Amino acid sequence: MYDLHVHTLLSDGEMLPIELIRRASVLGYRTIAIADHVDQSSLAHVIASISEVKEAALMYDVRLLCAVELTHIPPALIAPMAEKARGLGADLVVVHGETVVEPVAPGTNMAACACEYVDVLAHPGLITKEEADLAARNGIALEITSRAGHNRANGRVVAYARAAGARMVVNSDAHAPSDLLDERARLCVALGSGLSKQEARLSLNLNIEDWMKDKGHINYYI
Repeated sequence: MYDLHVHTLLSDGEMLPIELIRRASVLGYRTIAIADHVDQSSLAHVIASISEVKEAALMYDVRLLCAVELTHIPPALIAPMAEKARGLGADLVVVHGETVVEPVAPGTNMAACACEYVDVLAHPGLITKEEADLAARNGIALEITSRAGHNRANGRVVAYARAAGARMVVNSDAHAPSDLLDERARLCVALGSGLSKQEARLSLNLNIEDWMKDKGHINYYI
């Protein structure tokens, strides 16, 4: 089990990083990416802080990925910020997509899907065919989310991702303990979004290590 999009007290979450890890471990997770919201003011601090928790996370049998969620960044700045995040040691770069319930700048999805340093486009809302095709070509995963409001467009995301052959990941976007999904809840989110049982199995059991190796990640193996 994995979750590539969770939040802590380092942004707008309710838990310390290690508490989140412990709770996830009890639920059966083996890979967690803490992807707190960042902009230019907090990028370096968040990456450094999460990196400090990796050793403790391993003691709970969880591989912690140091991630960031680039949030409300002007589209023209997404690529340089994603590259900077990777240079600072981020294992994974998530971009806060054009969810239907927040005023994310138009062009965010396209800028994220065109960027080689982006790994996951979170809750991309009313994603277009062109964006999904670009994500597929660049190995960027499109998120199926359980987050209230953001999940209104899950069906569209699945349809366009399927047509493009883009990878899909199921994430909680957890902010509070109650947001973390158990195994059954993850399956319900996947099937409820329109994935077939076979597609759900593939997405829910994604080998994160192999995927990151395919994307040429280096930080993850240090």
